[in-house]
Parts: sequence; C-alpha cells; structure tokens
Amino acid sequence: MSGRQRHEPTVEEFVEGIRKGDRHLLSRAITLVESSRPEHERLAHEILDRCLGSGGSSIRVGITGAPGAGKSTFIEALGLHLTDAGKRVAVLAIDPSSSRSKGSILGDKSRMEQLAARPGAFIRPTPSSGYLGGAAPRTHETILLCEAAGYEVIIVETVGVGQSEIVVNSMVDFILLLILPGSGDELQGIKRGIMEIADAIAVNKADSDRRRIAELSKADCESALRLLPEKHPGWERKVLLTSALEGAGIGEVWENIEAFSAAMRQSGEWREQRREQLRHLFHAIAEERLKREFYNAPAVKTAKAEIEQKVLAGSLSPFTGALKLLEAFFCVKSQQPGS
Repeated sequence: MSGRQRHEPTVEEFVEGIRKGDRHLLSRAITLVESSRPEHERLAHEILDRCLGSGGSSIRVGITGAPGAGKSTFIEALGLHLTDAGKRVAVLAIDPSSSRSKGSILGDKSRMEQLAARPGAFIRPTPSSGYLGGAAPRTHETILLCEAAGYEVIIVETVGVGQSEIVVNSMVDFILLLILPGSGDELQGIKRGIMEIADAIAVNKADSDRRRIAELSKADCESALRLLPEKHPGWERKVLLTSALEGAGIGEVWENIEAFSAAMRQSGEWREQRREQLRHLFHAIAEERLKREFYNAPAVKTAKAEIEQKVLAGSLSPFTGALKLLEAFFCVKSQQPGS
C-alpha cells in the first residue's frame, strides 16, 4: 500500500500561513527560496511577490566578527533580551559550507537552545554554499519572508570571513562588529574593511579578568574609528563593552540600535537605504539569472570545452577565449525568433 502523499500548499496557503506566523510554512517557503529547482524557484517568486512590503517597521541587524568572537552566544543573549521585551526575533545563522558537499559544516551543531525554545523566536541555520559576502545566496529573500511573518527584528549572523562580508551591508540596516579583548593587531587588518561599514562595535567577552584588556581594546577601536570617514552623516559610531555570558552590555547595544533606527528614520536615510537594498537585490537576481542562462546554453556548453583547452594550453588568451564564448552565446540568441 502506497504511503500517504504529503500535501503541497498552494501559493495562497503559503502566503496566508506566513502572514499568520506559521513557522512550519515559513521554513518550507525558505527551503523553496533556497532551492535551485526551476519549479521551486517559480513558486518561491510567486510567494515573495505576494509578501513584499511587509517589513516597513522591522529592523535588520547584521552581526559579524572573526570566528571565535562569540557571535552565536551574543545573538542568543540579544534575542533573549528582545523576546523578554515582547519582540518577535528571527535569526538567520549563516554557516560556512564544506567545499566538497556544499552543506553546512556547523549545521548539525546545537545552537541557541534557549532562544530556540521561545515562541517569539525563529532560527534558521543556512549553509553559505561558498558564497562570498558573509551571507548565503538567498539571505535577502529570506529576510523578506521573515518580515512578512511578523518578525520585528531580523538578525543575520555572518560567516566571519573578513572583508568579503561587506556584501551583507546591502541587505541589513545596522551592522554590529564583534571583536575580542586584545584585538589591537587584528584591527590593523580589518579597519579598512569591516570597520568601515560597522555602525557600532562591541568588544565581547569583556568579563572577569579580561575587563581591563577589553577597555584598552575599546580605546583602540575608538581611535581607529576617528580615522575613518562617516558612514552616515551625523551618526557617531559607538564602541561598547559586552559579555554575552554575563548578559552585560546587551541592553546598551539594543538601545544603540534603536537610537540609530530613530535617527535614520527622522533624516529620511532609512527609506533611501531600504530602496538601495531593493535595487541591489534586483540587480543581483538579474545577474545571477543571466549567468545561469549563459552557462546552461547549449552553444556555450558545446564551445566551452574546446575554448577552455586552448586557454589552458596557452594558444588562446583568457580574454579572447571569454569573448569567443560570449560570441557563441549571442550568436545563437540573435538567431532565435523575436530577437
């Protein structure tokens, strides 16, 4: 006897369920968004089209920092603080991917257990799939779905790989950089990258005997920030001391984020920043689709192996080889009806 078939929700059922805060349907919709199957992609785009415009009052926070800075522990402490205050929080935890399986390296790790148990919290671990920018390929679309589900604070925990995380700046409103006490040497390497896009810095793990070292790191960060150009005119970026384990400084971080949100909304920059985020998403999707169509084109697949071999043999330059591949693509396109 055949097993009972799983019911596949319609677009209407997905949208209605997401708007009612159904976490199961939200998870399934995110899975569709992340899928590379054409039928899933079409369905995901229909759902996204219906869910747009739901996140006007939300705050999107990107939390970044080198591995070991305590991002997950900090995010759980912040999430607990926010849910205690009655806010609904979604956490998109981006994990590094295996270069072989493309799956999440830390995906099987138990994360944020206390926060996960809160009814007002939603946690989604996602493999980065080797995608640069500190986020996953569909992070921005996932943010839109979480906002449609009524989550007021969307926290994106980035991979923590250095300057490539700058891309996450195009999809969040506020970026918090976490560093460890005694990170003076590290600052020299990151201040022209992540520090330039940070809206605030938290010296984390500033507890017990590390408090004094943390205060010195705070002074170093404040000096470094003074050497950098303003990110938002009129907004003074703060350096805060936090201890996720002790819960110290977590409230101050959230107050700083709220103050930033209020200042940006009052100046009109908030709306303009959201418009730029949509512009970036629009171009990113168009470029991705164009790249996929290009490499999947039969003419390109046919010509690619031969041209690539000539490039590797040194009989053809990479520049000329790339142009020949483009010519093969556009030649076929120009011969198609309606071109």
